Amino acid sequence: MDKVQFPVKFTWGAATAAYQVEGAANEDGRGESIWDRFSHTPGHTTDGDSGDFACDHYHRYPEDIALMRQLGLKAYRFSTSWTRVLPTGHGPVNTAGLDFYDRLVDMLLAANIEPFITLHHWDLPQVLYEKGGWTNRENLYYFADFATLMVKTLGDRINKWTTFNEPGVIADNGYVLGEHAPGIKNDRRLARQVTHGLNVAHGLATQAIRAANPALQVGIVISQWGVDPASNDPADAAMAENAFLRNDTGNFNPIFKGCYHPLWVEAAGDEMPDIKPGDMALIAQKLDFLGINFYSRTVYDKNGVVKPIPGSEYTQMGWEVCAPSFRRMLNHINNEYDLPPIYITENGSAYPDVVSADGRIHDELRLDYLRQHFTQVRLAMQDGVDVRGYFVWSLMDNFEWGYGYSRRFGITYVDYATQKRIIKDSGLWYARVIATNQVD
Repeated sequence: MDKVQFPVKFTWGAATAAYQVEGAANEDGRGESIWDRFSHTPGHTTDGDSGDFACDHYHRYPEDIALMRQLGLKAYRFSTSWTRVLPTGHGPVNTAGLDFYDRLVDMLLAANIEPFITLHHWDLPQVLYEKGGWTNRENLYYFADFATLMVKTLGDRINKWTTFNEPGVIADNGYVLGEHAPGIKNDRRLARQVTHGLNVAHGLATQAIRAANPALQVGIVISQWGVDPASNDPADAAMAENAFLRNDTGNFNPIFKGCYHPLWVEAAGDEMPDIKPGDMALIAQKLDFLGINFYSRTVYDKNGVVKPIPGSEYTQMGWEVCAPSFRRMLNHINNEYDLPPIYITENGSAYPDVVSADGRIHDELRLDYLRQHFTQVRLAMQDGVDVRGYFVWSLMDNFEWGYGYSRRFGITYVDYATQKRIIKDSGLWYARVIATNQVD
């Protein structure tokens, strides 16, 4: 059997997000976020689920770090709950919230697991949202202040800092599709202004992090699906490339080229955001790394999106499994932009897992999904893409946003009634990958 070997210092990890795992939503002074408000509003989430309790990671983090050690993780990517630290987004610090992250980081380091921190993974303080959210310039500076506070607290122990997780998803799912907080539908003008606000906030926070501690590495996490033509027909290829440039460059272009792509501007028409003098230079801060989240692809023919793809396998999310598209996407963005080193900050799949009679979770489909995607990333590295690490989504089953607890992405099973954790077959296999640094 062929073995795919990874470089000696390759970083293997797993990822979570604060609202999806922490729980303790009403404890120790934590304030309300837009996801608290959204999930508590009837009709927004499957079965009315919320992150109020989630995986109770806030109380069970020592058990979860023991789990990480069992898996052999080299790194753990987590996000901070802004309202746990600053209940209204600015003003007085909630020391109990800050102390939680202090303890978490110390225990990770004691376990020889490198912490990768994401400052914002979608849980905007409700108070700031009511003041205009990402369209209010004052709030963008509050985010930079939050970044400074976290660096002054944890910068002596955490080297890798990420400003945002998937700003494009915040704008599209929250303001166009309405499937995520704050639940606004079809307001494309607002979505583009939010996109620009997030880009500016990223630039401000990057500056703030470096001002507080110039030794730290700073990056951002962008979600990028594969964008593939349906055939070798040049018209299909042109449609796919046009779709990428019009739809997917709202973060890439300003950050790595200092401007919005002309086709993105054309697509915006009279819905272009308000751009202040100096904004583009502010956004285009040089970064130390880029996080890429990948799950699936979109296929285009000359007439538009093709779905479903005949003969393809789909996950429980309705996302096509197509690992070769991962390699193509990485090469595409690597050729299009002058990128810093890349970390795969999320990749995984949801399937309806069950505990078998033997007490185990035999998730062969997830295991195979990961095997295929690991292999394609290694091939992309051989193509010349500088990938330094890989974080599986997710360390454990958790609150899957609008889907509540009905979708399981974890390599660890969580029984939400008892909070018992069981490492799935995919997790046991991943532990062997990490231990040997190779994929069968």
